[in-house]
Amino acid sequence: MPRRAFDIVVASLGLLAGAPLLALAAVAIRVESRGGVIYRQRRVGRGGREFDVLKLRTMVDGAEHIGAGLAVDAGDARITRVGAFLRRTSLDELPNLVNVLRGEMAIIGPRPTVPSQVAQYTERERGRLAIRPGITGWAQVNGRTSLPWAQRIELDLWYIEHRSWRLDLTILWRSARLVVAGDGLYRGETGGWRPK
Repeated sequence: MPRRAFDIVVASLGLLAGAPLLALAAVAIRVESRGGVIYRQRRVGRGGREFDVLKLRTMVDGAEHIGAGLAVDAGDARITRVGAFLRRTSLDELPNLVNVLRGEMAIIGPRPTVPSQVAQYTERERGRLAIRPGITGWAQVNGRTSLPWAQRIELDLWYIEHRSWRLDLTILWRSARLVVAGDGLYRGETGGWRPK
């Protein structure tokens, strides 16, 4: 099966199965705090093309302009109670499936990053933009945001060089386990991106 067809089938089934959860989450978000249910953030996709990634809002409205900005750590006061649950279960990522249907993302690939991060890529690191970004990927199942940024990029580049259906199935299996365990959600002391 071609990868794009796989992405469309999985995203369609995921949205169909997740529709009741999305509806419940939307109500809970609106009840707890003011602001929109869907959070849009500019990201960079394949070939450097920018798009708006869609997520369920897990923080107070306008959080990116408060406190630590784009950096989010465990216990961040900007995260709502509903948002903490959505993050812990990865349900906040469900709207990413719409990005997949639009062709902006894939089910598996490097997580899309913001333009300010891509602006600091080396020529080698720009290789990360060779394929569609994914909802989950090799770096995601090997530490997520708790990994140092350079290590995450290297894991993504390794995936691109060794991509196969067998590796993709391994990533899907490990992703399911991560959702249950909730590991690696926050960058901690050494993980995540920091401006150069």
